[in-house]
Amino acid sequence: MRVFVTGASGHVGSAVVPELLEAGHQVVGLARSDRSAAALTAAGAEVHRGDLDDPDGLAAAAAAADGVIHLAFKHDAMFAGDFAGAVAADLRAINTLGNALAGTGKPLVATSGTALFAFAGLRGALTEADVLDAGPRIDAENAVVALAERGIRSSVVRLAPTVHSTLDHNGFIPTFISIARSKGVSAYVGDGANRWPAVHTLDAARLYRLALESAPAGSRLHAVDDEGITFRQIAEGIGRGLNLPVVSIPATEAEAHFGFLSAHAQADNPSSSTITQDLLGWKPVKPGLIDDLGQGHYFAAPATTAG
Repeated sequence: MRVFVTGASGHVGSAVVPELLEAGHQVVGLARSDRSAAALTAAGAEVHRGDLDDPDGLAAAAAAADGVIHLAFKHDAMFAGDFAGAVAADLRAINTLGNALAGTGKPLVATSGTALFAFAGLRGALTEADVLDAGPRIDAENAVVALAERGIRSSVVRLAPTVHSTLDHNGFIPTFISIARSKGVSAYVGDGANRWPAVHTLDAARLYRLALESAPAGSRLHAVDDEGITFRQIAEGIGRGLNLPVVSIPATEAEAHFGFLSAHAQADNPSSSTITQDLLGWKPVKPGLIDDLGQGHYFAAPATTAG
């Protein structure tokens, strides 16, 4: 297939592009900067210059493709405090891509996250069958699934909050490492029993390819390997990597310690991918998060802030 990929030079995109190329697909990647364009060219992909605020360009690139993988999200705007604007831009982009593909039967694979459901108050292990009626980014997820009724083989991949590998430079793990460095301790809240799912970047990339190739219309999929690692285990892995003490802090100190990530540090988000694995034959094969932390690459240089 000729595949149009938004967010093609980002963390997950930089693994999805070679995954697609190695499987024999052609890739056209959306690039909003010279740096992104150069990275895509070096990887062997074609370049489509533009961004999420260029609906005509998005529509043209989608219409010229045999399928679309939508990974882009305005993380820079989100971390600058404009989460609502980033969410709105994502929904507009999905509607634009959907209008361009309507009635073609072509695949559109978009992106959501399992953590959204923890913040919505869902209790117990999240499965692909769990849905919410509305909410930030949930509206976009539901819009993608609804595109199945418009003649699009649509699917949405819910990423675990921790997508880890040597490609992860700006995600939650590098950010928590940066916080631990600055505070001199690696902390967890209370007993640290709240759980986070995780997946290796390369396993997630393979799931996006499988979804593009064969996911049934209207599918919700989970990019999850580790179903629920306690945050205390994550903090301990960071402490070992930095040779820092690991400490418990009370919830009243969480915001002062973790800043805007205090709610994330306390989120409980166990998630299963059994349905996804059975549906697409996807089996995670790369190291889990704790083993990946033990390999040392996260601690080789000072971590950056999330973006």
